[in-house]
Amino acid sequence: MSNKKVIALLLSLSFTTGYAEIFELPPAGFDVIGAIATVTARDEDTLVEIARRHGLGYEDIVRANPGVNIWVPGEGTQIVLPTRYVLPPGPRSGLVLNVAEYRLYYYPMPKEGEPAYVMTYPVSIGRQDWETPLGMTEIIAKAVNPSWYPPQSVRDEHLADGDPLPPVVPPGPDNPLGKHAMRLGMPGYLIHGTNKPAGVGMRVSHGCVRMFPEDIEFLFDRVATRTKVRIINAPIKFGWDGDELVIEAHPVLAATEPEMEHVMAAHEVPAVRDQLTTVTELFIAATYERSGELDWSRAEEVIDRADGIPVAVGLGIKNAATSAALE
Repeated sequence: MSNKKVIALLLSLSFTTGYAEIFELPPAGFDVIGAIATVTARDEDTLVEIARRHGLGYEDIVRANPGVNIWVPGEGTQIVLPTRYVLPPGPRSGLVLNVAEYRLYYYPMPKEGEPAYVMTYPVSIGRQDWETPLGMTEIIAKAVNPSWYPPQSVRDEHLADGDPLPPVVPPGPDNPLGKHAMRLGMPGYLIHGTNKPAGVGMRVSHGCVRMFPEDIEFLFDRVATRTKVRIINAPIKFGWDGDELVIEAHPVLAATEPEMEHVMAAHEVPAVRDQLTTVTELFIAATYERSGELDWSRAEEVIDRADGIPVAVGLGIKNAATSAALE
């Protein structure tokens, strides 16, 4: 099945504005969507503006374009758009946030007789001393033009920096929640817009998940309360793209206390530790039902580069006996 941005879908489903990438969901056993593309920078462009126009965040565009000036890429510069993704491990339903790649995936319930789709958005996550928590939760409430009630810890931090906050920040341009917010079942945490969109795709929040204003507006009416939300930390993702075994690697997030609540299984991610151990376990999981061989040197190169661009590092093998012989 081809993986492409479904422009026709935008029209047929009357989707409104937004830069989300929308792909037809591949069948079980296939895990890669999208394609790498390039655009030519204009004189007035910044990398941040180019990223936003193409459904990417700050870290996405910067890692994919090493050596390019963030604020003045220069007219005529070829900019790589890392718009190919290995789907995150686990069930393809609800909302899945992978903090390691600063990216949210939404799997809307398919309508009868229609194909299934996946939408993906760049997000900001909690900084090192305010990590976004991992685990299973759900959307418990939604609000338009929300007021912000900064917790005392945040008010204390701002006061120490000489920037005192009031007990309540009303809706408006100074409200960091933007115009739309969805409350998670984890007390104190939201998925919301922002009044500082240049920071989307960075590790800058107090633990909440920030989205571009147009993206959260796009999602807001489509994500119902009680929608499940799964938050994972998977810096390395394996998947099949036809007969190719593909790896996508991101830098491991530094943490005050590493968190990982998932137990290793064929559809889950092991705790972040030694990366080659992680690769071994992910390879075993990826080939649990389908034999394959892995180019370990190539895999190490991709992990060391950690630029978020999926790369083929192995091939499927016709049968387990052949696979064992090649190993």
